[in-house]
Amino acid sequence: MTSPPQWHATGLNNGPIVAATYYGVSHLPAWLTYRIGHVGTWIAYHLMRQGTNAILENLAVMFPELNRREREALALRTYRSYARDVIDFIRSLRMTPDATRRLVSRLETSALEQAMAEGRGAILLSGHFGNWEIGGVLFRHLTPYALSVVARPEASPAVDRLRREMRTTLGVETVEVRQHLDTALRIRGRLQKNEVVAMLLDRHFGKDYVDVSFFGRQTGFLRTPALLAALAGAPLVPCFIYREDDGLAVECGPLIRVRPDGDRDTNVREAIQAVATLIEAHGRRYPQYWYQFYPVWPAHGT
Repeated sequence: MTSPPQWHATGLNNGPIVAATYYGVSHLPAWLTYRIGHVGTWIAYHLMRQGTNAILENLAVMFPELNRREREALALRTYRSYARDVIDFIRSLRMTPDATRRLVSRLETSALEQAMAEGRGAILLSGHFGNWEIGGVLFRHLTPYALSVVARPEASPAVDRLRREMRTTLGVETVEVRQHLDTALRIRGRLQKNEVVAMLLDRHFGKDYVDVSFFGRQTGFLRTPALLAALAGAPLVPCFIYREDDGLAVECGPLIRVRPDGDRDTNVREAIQAVATLIEAHGRRYPQYWYQFYPVWPAHGT
């Protein structure tokens, strides 16, 4: 069984940087914010060695065929993609519904619509891939469904407060991870109201994880989503939002159900493995959008 990594605040996710980014994007011309992001991430790539080394270690597992120089170029591209996604998200907070719709070039939500038609809610799942933050804006403007986001408090109180305020502005509720039973009851209550609950499952804390195969290695993914799906009868709906050449692609589906018969642990693992396999496929195709500034496989060396 794998040991859970120790997630922590990175240089890009501390209070001053997040606050400065939010203020700058909110007040400066769009072209200037993207230019600052382009230059700023070059500086971050070279100065924030802990995050850069983590990306390089992860890429060595994901793409062992790449040499060091190729991984370094991809790591810098990851920083720059992340900056652009953050800027896109902050700019979208002040957009009208029509402007938001124009951001999307491909919208595939039939699986989510099927889940909601069943009346038991849906557990929307993704990893730290693409622009998951902008998902709240898109749901607010492009769907009729109530949305709650399950989140652990940020390491930085200032960042945590700002993220909560942005979700509240959108009409998106935050379900804070507290005691396991308390969180589970709150999530189940929203599912019973036929609402959407969104969670990221490629980071976990404590013992709430199940080992799956991810890029050829045993990797711990959050277990709770599949347990709740089994209890509530709600389907799991993988969802990915990422930039293509002509706009944002929004992919929801296919539906994943936790089998009700047989061994529960096996059924939970199979369901989480199905989601992990989809995240891996997206990461292989668009590695610059997988934002893990931590060594996911700490034992691996470059």
